Amino acid sequence: MAFDFKKEFKEFYQPKTKPSIVTIPKMNYLAVRGTGDPNQENSAYKDSIELLYGVAYTLKMSHKTDYKIDGFFDYVVPPLEGFWWQDGLKGIDYEHKENFSFISVIRLPDFVTKADFDWAISEAAKKKKRDFSKVEFFTYDEGLCVQCMHMGPYKDEPKTVEAMHDFMIQEGCTLDITNERRHHEIYLSDVRKTAPEKLKTVLRHPIKKG
Repeated sequence: MAFDFKKEFKEFYQPKTKPSIVTIPKMNYLAVRGTGDPNQENSAYKDSIELLYGVAYTLKMSHKTDYKIDGFFDYVVPPLEGFWWQDGLKGIDYEHKENFSFISVIRLPDFVTKADFDWAISEAAKKKKRDFSKVEFFTYDEGLCVQCMHMGPYKDEPKTVEAMHDFMIQEGCTLDITNERRHHEIYLSDVRKTAPEKLKTVLRHPIKKG
């Protein structure tokens, strides 16, 4: 049976609908950076998703090629995630999505090295006949965070974020959003196939003690 990160690391991908505090270890990701309203047709965000999955599935299916990754085991491609911000703001202004900056990411299994990544970029470009140079090998050490499962449409996220911040204060912590630590979302539902009220999204904010 394929290894499923969502099931094996429930503390990261299946939090409760009440806020909790968690320490996230350093992980490697595929990443694409961009700006603009993610909902627009032909947006940089939608392009980033196509690029990420193109490389993610090239790595997943590598065992069916002549290229062998040391330590490879079969796995389910982890869910799409995103780091979001708007320059000059500590939080998120959902009324001005055109001002979004983002880093779209998909987690990599630990056995994938930079050399394996470089092979996958080249292989994906060759097979799909498009440029994958925007995709980065991205290492991120997220550290101490408050997180919560948000149920419902993205526009209702502020209510969940408010509950997270109230809990954070009760636990003696403060928000630590910086140029390196961002508002983080993990998408567990396919927005194309899921009713807005049933969408499941992990929301995560960086915090610090005191």
